[in-house]
Amino acid sequence: MSEPRDEEQPAEGTTQRLPVLDQQETGHGDEADRPDSQAAHEPPPGPEDEGEPEGRFWSARRVPAGIVALLLLGLTGLFLYDIVSVRAGRPGMYWRRELADQLAERPLDDTWVLVGAGVTAVLGLWLLILAATPGLRNVLPMRRRHAGVRAGLHRDAAATALRDRAMEVAGVQAARVRVRRRRADVRAVSHFRELDDVHTELDDVLADAVRGLGLSRPPSLSVRVGRPGRKG
Repeated sequence: MSEPRDEEQPAEGTTQRLPVLDQQETGHGDEADRPDSQAAHEPPPGPEDEGEPEGRFWSARRVPAGIVALLLLGLTGLFLYDIVSVRAGRPGMYWRRELADQLAERPLDDTWVLVGAGVTAVLGLWLLILAATPGLRNVLPMRRRHAGVRAGLHRDAAATALRDRAMEVAGVQAARVRVRRRRADVRAVSHFRELDDVHTELDDVLADAVRGLGLSRPPSLSVRVGRPGRKG
């Protein structure tokens, strides 16, 4: 006699069906397995005019600061050496005595006095302008996507990107792009197709390319299309 089998246990040679969890119960659907599901971890791109325009990057100005520091160090060293020489009973340096005599004898309307005053004023104005302006004119600020993170795009890189997009237009043989702070000048040469058609397509393509750069202040476009010059 064979022992009675439990109905809940599967018989030998048979396949047991495993329980299936519903997707609604686990909270993970097909979207979690897709490659583009990483977009959930990244902030969606905002509109073109989102937020206020970013300001320019401030330059460290190491070169002007180094030049001023070296000049002040040299002048301080000369005056200190002259003072020590005078205190030691030696005569003062010739250039200082000559400079003092010239300043005492020459009138204020003398040519050399005016030239020296003009050079000094220009250097002082240059230092004031450097202190009041941000600098780094070749770096274009980009729109801020994350708080505390700023990005910039060099003008040459932006010009290269626009030139590559312009060369993709049918009929464009050569293109030259110059990007400024407010405007991007595009000069293209077309060896076939109508110039108006090439110009219209360039306007559309480059406008989309400028938006794709992600600049805080997108430059305006100035597009010109011409025919290649005759050889010889």
